[in-house]
Amino acid sequence: MKTCATYALAISAVVALVFSAGCPEQSEPEALSQMGQDMMDESDTMPPPELAGGETHEEESLMVRSSAFNEGDRIPTEYTADGEGISPPLEFSGVPDDAVALALVMHDPDAPRAGGFTHWVVYHMSPDISKLPEGIPGAEVVEDHALTQGENSRGDIGYTGPAPPKGDEPHRYQFTLYALSEKLDLAPGATKEELESAMQGKIVDQTTLTGMYGR
Repeated sequence: MKTCATYALAISAVVALVFSAGCPEQSEPEALSQMGQDMMDESDTMPPPELAGGETHEEESLMVRSSAFNEGDRIPTEYTADGEGISPPLEFSGVPDDAVALALVMHDPDAPRAGGFTHWVVYHMSPDISKLPEGIPGAEVVEDHALTQGENSRGDIGYTGPAPPKGDEPHRYQFTLYALSEKLDLAPGATKEELESAMQGKIVDQTTLTGMYGR
C-alpha cells in the first residue's frame, strides 16, 4: 500500500512538472483576449473592399439645388406671385456621363385641380449646363442660356410663381430635373404632358428639389 501511494505521488509530481513547463505565462482568458486584439489590429491595416469594377469611390448622384432655399424650406416671396414672380436660381450636379440633354419641370401636386398645377417646363438644355440664374425670361427659346420653354398651366410660356389659395396648408413645389439619353423632337411651347410623353424611354436619371409655399 505504501509503495502504491508513493508511486501515485511520483506520477502527480511528473504531470505537474510537465504542465508547468508547457503552459504559457498568460492564462487562457488572457491569451484569447490578446489574440482578439491582434486580429483587430490587423483589420485596421487592411484596405477597404473595392466596389464593382475596381472603383473605390461612389459617383455623385444627380442633384438639383437652389441657393435661395433648401429642400423642404419655404420659397422666398420674390419667387412667388406675391413678389416679383421671377424664377429662382438653380444648380445642377452629378449629371450622368451618358446624358445628352436635360429637362426641368416645376409642378404643384397639391393644387386644387385635376393633375395639379404646372409652373414651369424647360427642355433642350445641354448636359454641361451647371446652373440657371434667377429671372429666366418668359420666351420660348432663351438663347443666352440655350434652353427651350414650354407652356405652364396658366397658358403662358415660361415660369409662373406659386399662388396657392389663401388658408390652404403650404403647397409642395417640385422642381424635377431629368437627364435624358437623347435629344427630344419637341417644338417650343410644349406642355408638361407633351414633354413627359416625349421623354418616355429616354430618362437616364431624375431628381427633385421641393420647396414649400402657403398664404
